Amino acid sequence: MNGLALLIVLVVSLAVTALADRFRVSSPLLLVLVGLVLSFVPGIPNVPLDPDLVLFLVLPPLLYSAALESSALRIRENLNRIGQLAFGLVIFTTAAVGLVAWWVVPGLPLASALVLGAVVAPPDAVAAASIGRRLGLNRRMMTVLEGESLLNDATALTLFRVLLAVALGTGASPWEGIGEFVLAAAGGIALGAAAGWVIHRLRLRLGDSSLESAVGLVVPFAIYLLAEDLHCSGVLAVVIAGLYLGHKSNEGGFATRIQDQAVWKALDRLLEALVFALIGLQLAVVVADLQLTFALVAWSSVAVLGATILARFVWMFPTIYLPRLLPKVRARGPALPWKVPVVLSWAGMRGVVTLAAAFTIDPRMPGRDIVLFLAFVVTVGTLLLQGLSLPWVIRRLNVYDTGAQADTLKEAAAKQAAAEQALARLEELTGIDGDRTPGHVTDQLRSWAEQRSNGAWERLGRPAEEIGESPSVAFVRLRRAMLDAERRTFVRFRDMGRLDESAMRELLRELDYEEAMLDR
Repeated sequence: MNGLALLIVLVVSLAVTALADRFRVSSPLLLVLVGLVLSFVPGIPNVPLDPDLVLFLVLPPLLYSAALESSALRIRENLNRIGQLAFGLVIFTTAAVGLVAWWVVPGLPLASALVLGAVVAPPDAVAAASIGRRLGLNRRMMTVLEGESLLNDATALTLFRVLLAVALGTGASPWEGIGEFVLAAAGGIALGAAAGWVIHRLRLRLGDSSLESAVGLVVPFAIYLLAEDLHCSGVLAVVIAGLYLGHKSNEGGFATRIQDQAVWKALDRLLEALVFALIGLQLAVVVADLQLTFALVAWSSVAVLGATILARFVWMFPTIYLPRLLPKVRARGPALPWKVPVVLSWAGMRGVVTLAAAFTIDPRMPGRDIVLFLAFVVTVGTLLLQGLSLPWVIRRLNVYDTGAQADTLKEAAAKQAAAEQALARLEELTGIDGDRTPGHVTDQLRSWAEQRSNGAWERLGRPAEEIGESPSVAFVRLRRAMLDAERRTFVRFRDMGRLDESAMRELLRELDYEEAMLDR
């Protein structure tokens, strides 16, 4: 893809994303649909997916950003379920889809069919997570989906490389392949943990928020390259480093945290818009080399897509309910409602990693054309079929987050305890002999602490429509209006030549930091 084509795709992708946000629809799904439509328009040139672009420039930063925002503690609490999906389900799907493809496509070698299975095995939770967050999906289910998406790419890509070598006749024995898989995973985990520890301590010593953010932008690419050069799992290394750095982010400066959040949020939007648009645009590319009859293509597409979707259901229900036959498992608590595995199973949409891996398949592999086409069918089919219907499934089964009240209670208790400690520290400092802090300053600081403490407690009371505007909401509304008035004054003084540009920007930055404190 040349630079101009990439720029055009980026601009169109961002425009479609803005349109999706405007009408509150899933931007990944709309981007895929627009890409599919454009691929049929005469005169639109083919935009082949560059696998190196995805596997190096797109996948590492997206995984790293998601890991930074994920809760390492919650992932650890649900590690058993996440591991069953990220490792067990990927292997099971590879085998199930591979056998079905081998059966329905005449002349397709089993090794090539298993390569297809590995390609379509990892779901991409970006679309599912965006829908789940918008609809308020149960928090534990969101943790499982996000944790699975962080780890399953490593399993699938490592398995894909081993099976591709077998299909090309350059691979080793199955046992050696298993050993390579285990070593790559273990090496990736160890390297990610070590790199995270080193980078965290390096950033703490830099003392410059801009430089810290710049180092953070380089981290996923550097770790991924280093891990791949050492024949470790670059995906796992990036994820483990991101989880560690996200868990330790509280030890850094506030300016770095604010800056990092803005930088990574913008980069996520840009990369996600690009990759989902590219998925839709691949139709012309994958059809160009296809030399099979329409009937065979249609039958194999339905069979492989159905096997991919069904494999997740077949794996999900037994792994959740069969262990409850053991008394120790039953003693841990009640069984999950059947609605939970249904939603988790239906949320298995595939994404750009599937297509990127498919495009890296060596042209010498037998059946590459049909494998590439079926990978495209599974990606687009699951995104549209499951993605468009997932909101209806969530609403129909009513699997919303019911822990919001309990979370607010915990937040209120934590804020109250923090405010008490802050006030105690204030009294300690102002009570020191010789302290000359003006009384109105300490009064204002006490008011700030009380306002922050009361905000969460107010949300536990009656609905807002019954009690009107709460004091903390009124405080935020009025303070924001005051800040806007201050900004307009600074700008007017700049325009009148009574304030230097650099001085105005510094004053506006101070107001921005204060408004960021109001944003809850």
